[in-house]
Amino acid sequence: MALLVTERLRKYFGETRAVDDVSLTIQPRELVSLVGANGAGKTTLVNLITGLLTPDRGRILFQGVDVTHLPAPQRIRAGIARSFQLVNLFDQLTALDNVRLALFARDGKIRTAVALAERDTAVRDEAMAILEQFGLVPKWDLPAASLAQGERKLLDVAVAYALRPQLVLLDEPTSGVGTREKGRIMDTVASVCRDGGLTAIVVEHDMDIVFTYSDRILVMHQGQILADGPPEQIRADERVATTLLGHA
Repeated sequence: MALLVTERLRKYFGETRAVDDVSLTIQPRELVSLVGANGAGKTTLVNLITGLLTPDRGRILFQGVDVTHLPAPQRIRAGIARSFQLVNLFDQLTALDNVRLALFARDGKIRTAVALAERDTAVRDEAMAILEQFGLVPKWDLPAASLAQGERKLLDVAVAYALRPQLVLLDEPTSGVGTREKGRIMDTVASVCRDGGLTAIVVEHDMDIVFTYSDRILVMHQGQILADGPPEQIRADERVATTLLGHA
């Protein structure tokens, strides 16, 4: 069974057709890149899937269940999580505490998180294990604000991963970092996703990253899916070359 299905999903803002009858299917364990020029509708589509926006029309099915009108917190509990282009961390807290808070939230303990934080060794151990997966153990006790941009990006993904989702949506996880750092971030993200059987939809502008790490690529243009296929098919698609890569 498909993990995620959207059926004729639509979201308009006045005359702007941000998402225009988008139907797509995401299979378990896929790493899918979502690409397109600025204004193509990528972020709106992600916001619809994660519950930050309500569609004007269409349905969203997750594991065969209609989640179209579920609010974002319920979608997180159902198994859908995301990271943000602008990193969404508690800067004054350590890397460890950022992950611990996600674990407490996942387990419904957030109201007593502060009191439990130092006493709950199981949560601490799990948080440290997650930091190790993302290569962040050496920075576990540093405030998030003091981390380098690439480390902050990884910590943001680690926080989403701590929710133990089945589907994670990553909004430009390599933006704002150098070329070498991009590869390190994506090596880590791809490894964690594949080792954990996690499905990922990655919004990304760097086409070298997209072609290197994707199982499948979805190309959006003017609110619609222009192309959908494996990297070699997308690379050879003349429509993509014209609209996205900027050459005929």
